[in-house]
Amino acid sequence: MKSTHRRKIQLRKLLLGYGTESRFPTGLVLISLIFPLVAWMVEFILRNHEFTFYGFLEMHKTSPLVFLIDIIPIVAGIVGYKLEGWLENMETYYEHSIEDKKSIIQRNAYFAKQIGEGKLDIDQNAFDENDLLGQSLIRMRDNLLKTSQKESERSWITAGKDKIATILRLHNDLDELAYDTLVNLIEYIKVVQGAFYIYDEDEKIIENRATYAYNRRKYVNQRFKIGEGLVGQAAFEMDIIYRKEIPEDYLSITSGLLKEQKPNTILVVPLITDEKLQGVLEFASLEKDITPLTINFLKELSDVIARTLFNLKVNKRTEKLLQDSQKMTEELKENEEELRQNAEEMRATHEELERSNAKLEQQITEVENAQKRLHSLLENASEVISIYDQELNLKYISPSVANIYGFTPDEMIDGKDMDRLTAKGTKEIQQMFKRLLDDPSETIVIQYTYMNKAGKKIYVETTGRNLLNDEAIAGIILNSQDITERKRAEKEERMKSKMQALSENSPDMIMRMNEEGQFFYANPIVKIFTGVDNKTIVTRKLHEVEFNDEIKNFFTEAIKDTVESGQKQNYETVFPTNFGERIMQVSTIPEFNEENELETILFVAHDITEQKKIENEIKEKNKNITESINYAERIQKSLLPSTIHIQEFLPKSFIFYRPRDVVSGDFPWFFQKDDYIYIAAVDCTGHGVPGALLSFIGYFILNNVVDHDDGINAGKILDRFHLGVRSALKQDKAGANARDGMDIAFCKINLKTNQLDYAGAHRPLYLLRNNELFEYKGNRKAIGGIPLGKKPEKDFKNYELQMEKGDKIFFFSDGLPDQVGGPNKRKYQPKRIREHLKENAELSMAQYNDFFNKDFLKWKGDNKQIDDVLLIGIEF
Repeated sequence: MKSTHRRKIQLRKLLLGYGTESRFPTGLVLISLIFPLVAWMVEFILRNHEFTFYGFLEMHKTSPLVFLIDIIPIVAGIVGYKLEGWLENMETYYEHSIEDKKSIIQRNAYFAKQIGEGKLDIDQNAFDENDLLGQSLIRMRDNLLKTSQKESERSWITAGKDKIATILRLHNDLDELAYDTLVNLIEYIKVVQGAFYIYDEDEKIIENRATYAYNRRKYVNQRFKIGEGLVGQAAFEMDIIYRKEIPEDYLSITSGLLKEQKPNTILVVPLITDEKLQGVLEFASLEKDITPLTINFLKELSDVIARTLFNLKVNKRTEKLLQDSQKMTEELKENEEELRQNAEEMRATHEELERSNAKLEQQITEVENAQKRLHSLLENASEVISIYDQELNLKYISPSVANIYGFTPDEMIDGKDMDRLTAKGTKEIQQMFKRLLDDPSETIVIQYTYMNKAGKKIYVETTGRNLLNDEAIAGIILNSQDITERKRAEKEERMKSKMQALSENSPDMIMRMNEEGQFFYANPIVKIFTGVDNKTIVTRKLHEVEFNDEIKNFFTEAIKDTVESGQKQNYETVFPTNFGERIMQVSTIPEFNEENELETILFVAHDITEQKKIENEIKEKNKNITESINYAERIQKSLLPSTIHIQEFLPKSFIFYRPRDVVSGDFPWFFQKDDYIYIAAVDCTGHGVPGALLSFIGYFILNNVVDHDDGINAGKILDRFHLGVRSALKQDKAGANARDGMDIAFCKINLKTNQLDYAGAHRPLYLLRNNELFEYKGNRKAIGGIPLGKKPEKDFKNYELQMEKGDKIFFFSDGLPDQVGGPNKRKYQPKRIREHLKENAELSMAQYNDFFNKDFLKWKGDNKQIDDVLLIGIEF
């Protein structure tokens, strides 16, 4: 690039005459003068013009082209002038470009030098995006910064670990090690408080051994169990606990630190090595955060501290053993002289001792074998032997308890001997102990139930004897054995005897056969029905018995079906008997042995002839009743308004209507008169036929009241309706006792003004407006009924509402909120209706109808519908 620039400068000097001013245009003019001079000479020679001024003029007159040639020097001068300016601009541009490149190179060289010297905090904003070398240097600087930071962090962790490792190597005493380690750690990680806990494996306790807070030592004696407080929780989970939200009472209740100033962060680090807990470190800081670097440092350090604690604990135990050994050695040295003095006597008696030792070893072997045999006998015995002291504390229990009760002897001594008893069993054992203490010569046997370790109830028989005066026993001895199987066998025997007695006196035919049709049993009723002596049937086969062929064929097919299915079979068939043809209900029950092989089939034949006659009569009566109810349903449906009819006046509306029975006590009611729409949800007392009868009364009375509406509001209409129902049911007469009535949610709507009057008897109206739900409660009294006491009744309250576009209203009977269902068998509740309306405010009326239909069925599930359900919704 430099050589090219140099050549351009040399060319310019050549053309311009470097060192003079404006030589380039002059040179061009002088050179271009050659053209007109040559042209003039040619014209003078060819045209023979005189070489004078007049000849010069004449030449130009005869040859106009000469004028153009004359202009060439002028044009050359102009071109030379312009070319000189362009070359000067080019020189300036190249000079500036070279200076810029030189500046960039110098800047990059300086930046690289700073990076090489380790100065990585240089400002990088001066670099151009197009400067690839500069951008590469920036990326290199950033990578070096990250690497430097990681090395710095690693160096910090390594330095801290080395520092603590040095402290750990200096101490053999646990308390001094805990305190010195804690102080240095608090200073190193820059926190204000700390505690060092050591885990005692024997007592299963985490004990505070050093506490340091606010630059001074604290004397705190705290102990935590595994899982207790944050310290115990970290020990239980064997993981670090880092908390930023500190309870007000944390330091005084669950922490090992004294409260001087409430910290903002708590860090609890368990000390674990080889998956075993050795201790816990607890730190508190006034800063809002403990850095991840500090947490990682403590994580790496925890294993080193834990291993040191483990080694110190082992050393302490070893040291104690060595001290004990030294003490014994000293005692042995003291006795050495005496031993030497007795050596002669021992030599004299050595032969005797050898003989005695041989004999003793033989006796010891016999005793050990006897003990092994005794332990094996006790372990595999069919009864549990237990010994109690005079205060009824368990002192000994035989190993056989593990096979019988499932608990180890230690678990029984710890309290399982009495914990798993029923209240009755506890009382019986206490009474037995009392009697044994009162009369030591008495032997008492009791039976009770006990819950073994597997949670199974077993029957136990215990024999108790008072051997407190026996030196070998010195207690109350109990011999207990599991008699569950014996109890079961006794129960089965009783049941067999009872079943035998029931079978002999049963009005049903009962027979037992195997799959080949051989009889093993037949009760006396067989003879009454078939005329064949039941005693002669036993051991004979079916084809050998003088039964009717139809009976034989039935038994043959029933045996085949039961053998193939292996399950109980039920039949209904006609038997020819001594009393004519009887309808019999026959059950075949397969009976299996312990190897699950079919042994016999039990036949039970029950005469249901009379029952069938009664069933047929009931069916006929039910048919007539059903036809009457269905006819009543058609009448009720013809009176009730259809959804299609209501939607002619209220297009955005729905009726969710589910009667519990065929006819309903709940009914939707609708009436249109002039500019008014009257609509209501009515809930009559009861349901089914009684409710439907009352609904007819309410329907016609309400029609009559509204038809004579002379401008009264909804509350006044309900007052008149209330009096009309009481009059129709004669509840306004003296001595009346009929308290039947109705609940109602009643609306009167002016279609022109969109004004709505609402009144209710025990029923509310919900208004959903702009995703907000409003509730208008009805009066706490019903339509009809007998008023309580002499206190005058209040009139029904009327609500006047001005409806807006998009408003949605909902009213309903109590059948929907009272429906039982859901996972906990609870009521649907009005609260659930309100929540559904608010959460689904964007739904249309048709979608609401579909939603409540599905939600009701899902809530009800397999539960029975308890009442008629009616829900009406209208959108304006």
